[in-house]
This record gives sequence, C-alpha cells and structure tokens, in this order.
Amino acid sequence: MAALNTLVPVFFMLGLGFLSRVKAWISPEQKSGANTIVFSVLFPILIFNLLGSAQLRLETVGIIAYVTVAFFLAIIVARKLSFLTGKKQAHFSPYLLTTVEGGAVALPLYLSIVGQSSNTVIFDLAGSIIAFLIIPIMVASSSGHEKTKFDLAKEVVSHPFVIAIALGLFFNFSGLHAWIIESAFSLLYSGIMEKATGPILGMILFVLGYDFTVDFHTLKSMISLMILRVFYYLLVIAGFFILFPNFMADKFFMIAVLLYFMCPTGFAMPLLIQDSFTDEKDQTYSATFISLYMLITIVVYTVLVLIFV
Repeated sequence: MAALNTLVPVFFMLGLGFLSRVKAWISPEQKSGANTIVFSVLFPILIFNLLGSAQLRLETVGIIAYVTVAFFLAIIVARKLSFLTGKKQAHFSPYLLTTVEGGAVALPLYLSIVGQSSNTVIFDLAGSIIAFLIIPIMVASSSGHEKTKFDLAKEVVSHPFVIAIALGLFFNFSGLHAWIIESAFSLLYSGIMEKATGPILGMILFVLGYDFTVDFHTLKSMISLMILRVFYYLLVIAGFFILFPNFMADKFFMIAVLLYFMCPTGFAMPLLIQDSFTDEKDQTYSATFISLYMLITIVVYTVLVLIFV
C-alpha cells in the first residue's frame, strides 16, 4: 500500500500532463512558461534550502565523493558508448545516464520498506553537485562555441544554480541556517521554503507527462540507454560492496543502495539540459526515457520487498 501511495500520485501527474497535450488543454508555449518558472525561479530556492540544511558528516564524505565521481563518469561512459545508444541523441543522452530521482521516488519507496529515516539523502548530495553545478557548466560549455572564455565563465558564475549552491553552503558552514531554525523565525523560514518548493515536483511531472511520446524510431536507442544505465549502476553498487563493506553490512543501508541506484534519472534533468536540445524531439526523448525507466524501478522495488519484508 505504501508503494501505491508513492507511485500513483507520480503516474497521475504524468498522465495529467500527457492528457493535457492530447486534449490541447495546455499549449506548448504555456508548457515552456511552466518550465521557465521551475528552472529559473523555484529550483534555485530548492537548491539553496537543500544545501543550507544538509547535515554533512565526516564518515559519509567518502561515500559522497564516490557517488559524485560515479555520476560524473556516467556521462563520460555514455559519450564513449554513444554508438550503442544512438548517435543522433549523443549530444544530450549521456546526461540521462547520470543522477537519480531521490526525493520523489527513491526516498518514499525506501521508507516504505524500512520504515525509518533514509540513508539515501547522502547520495542526493552527490547528485546535487552533478546536477546543479557540473551539468550547467558542461551544457553552457557545449552550447557556447562562439563565446569567449571570459563570457562563458561569467555565464557559469552568474547561473542561478551556482549562486544558490554558493549561498546554501555559506548558510550551512557559517551556521546561519542552524541559527534561523532555532530562532523565532523558524516557522517563517519553513513556511517560505514550503510554499516556494512545494509546486516543483508536480510541475516537473506534469511537463514530463506532456512531453511523453513513444517514438518507435528512437525506441531502440532508448532501450539501449536503459540497459546501459542498469548495467552501469550495477557496477556502482558492486563498488559499494568493495569500498564500503562496513556500511553494506548494515541491511538498511544495503537496501538503500540497491533501490536508489535502480531509480530513474532525476525528474529535473530535461530542464537542466534543455539548452543542449536541438529540437522538440530531444525533449520528448528525455521525458519518455525517464517515464519508461520507472518500470525498472517498480520491478526492483517488488523484488526487494519480497526478499526483505
């Protein structure tokens, strides 16, 4: 029942977005406006709050570093193997191999199995570094052929995500975030963050559903990329057993690893890489890939439930 509580709302918003396109309730221009609101306004607030409130512990630094490297290498691997996953999609498909949708999928599914606080949050910190710092730089670099290095650096530094990361870390390490939470302004701050970040997931899922279209001409490429993603993260999971045997001896932590890395690409990825798209088909491919990958997550989740519950 807990899995249904997690997955049904996700598929509902995907379906609502899909139906809105089919019935022409929402125009492509209106959908693009929703993208802009999420990407340029709301997401930086989410990033700021995530990094400002993150509890960084010394014993997990190695894990965060490992996952960060794994996410980055995923892009490199996908680029090297683009001849297997489709050369026509090679300018953006490698980004679909990296990051994981932790907050909307991995975390609630994990909690439905173990029923306690999550180990997946530390993996999300690594995902945030890749998604909101490295990928914007890579996308800006690949789409800035006519820009000088100074202009490119200026664009990266002034990017809302980079500013949000810098401010979030400053609030974290300076203790300002902890001070606000313990002060009389705690409820005020929490209320602002809740109202600003609450609509993000629903809007992203709606847009993904709106862009969902199964194109049989690209289905082979999509399936190849899905297989590559599964095998790559199986290797990442194996790396956890080798590098962090003490952590993996904890059943709850092991379940977190097994489930997390079999979850789909972060739902926000199509928004993050939209500047690398050459046409609407690229957007459709990305949204459809993420939606279809949910099927793999459901299978893995079911197996884990049968084994551990």
